[in-house]
Amino acid sequence: MMASLWFGLIASSALVIGAFVGVRFELPKRLLAILLSFAAGSLITALAFELFEDAYEQGGIVRAALGLLAGAIVFTALSALLDRWAQPGGKSKTKAADEIQGSPKLDTDAAASDKAATSASTRGAAGMALLAAVTLDGVPENLALGISLGEGSGGLALLAAIFVSNLPEALVGASSMKSQGRKAGPIMLLWSVCAVLLVAAVVLGAGPLSSAEPATISLPLAFAAGAVIASLADTLMPEAYEHGGPAVALSTAAGFVLSFTLSLA
Repeated sequence: MMASLWFGLIASSALVIGAFVGVRFELPKRLLAILLSFAAGSLITALAFELFEDAYEQGGIVRAALGLLAGAIVFTALSALLDRWAQPGGKSKTKAADEIQGSPKLDTDAAASDKAATSASTRGAAGMALLAAVTLDGVPENLALGISLGEGSGGLALLAAIFVSNLPEALVGASSMKSQGRKAGPIMLLWSVCAVLLVAAVVLGAGPLSSAEPATISLPLAFAAGAVIASLADTLMPEAYEHGGPAVALSTAAGFVLSFTLSLA
């Protein structure tokens, strides 16, 4: 149980660190894109070798595939709603295409030193929408991390992937909130509450869920894999490749290699 608590604290500490950086500093937009693409590469390894493979071994291909599709569908549907919420005045993504590219809830302009914050930050709800999205895919990811710890299967690759994805998302989300005029204290509190919730998810996964039947364990693992792959396609990769240029290809590969190396440990 202590190991799961420590893993949860490490994974979720990135939310607090990222939020602190987001309310205090502004970073070059290309650096933000590289951080996002590095996280994407790490998550590719984690979903393939820590999530979906385990789901398949525990419950078979049919259960794993259905769980993955369910996770992808749920995340995609809720992410679309959050993107709409993030738009100023609740405009659809299509209507605001000329104003905001990529995912409106991941508004990297708000955290960039070389770009002005978009109206999604200053008049919309980009920061809160991103906080909701991080919680949405973070809960199944952290449950899966706890399950892997409870089974004694390591989880280092998944831990690293969660950490490096939480950091830039919290940074951008906190910056968006700051652009809306929120104070640093309430922003830090919101992201800290999210971090505590995700720590609890790790402990829950390592406790009651890890002792469940293999077929039962397969479902949250596959669901988490589906949420991760949907978040990659819907949010992280489009935003990274839009703003980072060719360098993001190398940082994605670097994230994959690091996460794969950790999965062998």
